[in-house]
Amino acid sequence: MVSREPVTIGLTYTGHAEKHQYYLDWLGAEGAVNIISFSAENNNLDELQHCDALLLSGGRDIHPSLYGSNLLHYSGAPNDGFDKERDLFELNALRRAWDRNLPVLGICRGMQLINVARHGTLVQDQGDEKLNPIHRGGPDKKHELHIEDRTLLAEITGERTGEVNSAHHQAIRQLGEGLMVNARAADGTAEGIEWENKSGKSFLLGVQWHPERMFRFGLSNTPLSKNIRDRFMEEINKSR
Repeated sequence: MVSREPVTIGLTYTGHAEKHQYYLDWLGAEGAVNIISFSAENNNLDELQHCDALLLSGGRDIHPSLYGSNLLHYSGAPNDGFDKERDLFELNALRRAWDRNLPVLGICRGMQLINVARHGTLVQDQGDEKLNPIHRGGPDKKHELHIEDRTLLAEITGERTGEVNSAHHQAIRQLGEGLMVNARAADGTAEGIEWENKSGKSFLLGVQWHPERMFRFGLSNTPLSKNIRDRFMEEINKSR
């Protein structure tokens, strides 16, 4: 039997070493998985040619100009925490991944980036818009969601409801072209996205929660964490 080279996943850098390590642990980077960390600082987009998949991590908010919005004040104070260079770098990485038909998984900011890449828009600050506080900011909060029937996410998890963690103050407003929502929180916030028409397209899943750190709530072996990782790995192996 001919042995295969280990899977290589491109992982965008969160900007925070501890949080980045959560992704490495969740993906099993200490075992038979190679990780190439991508960042605008490293300017290493060409290394995507060596990757079998792309994972878009969480992190800073996406600059409003990239989805046609003006800069708002966030909960009474201007937000200067944007990194537009990262945004543009990761949008290019995502488009290259799609050009190569690579499996793509987007987590939190990563899901929002997928939506922006498909010409969707975002709620800039849920606090300003008086939306449910279960999502906003850190530390992680736990809440329930509902998974839509006959979706990829329903197939992956085998569930219709579940508990996830949450740490974000932005959310999808207008859904991007060719996408569909596969899960929602009780307040209607989109919790997951995927291709609407999957025929002839590579694997794509975006989740608003953080499956890589659901261990904080004892949820690391639940379908909304473990099954997502396992399916991502299966899709990578199928596409190689």
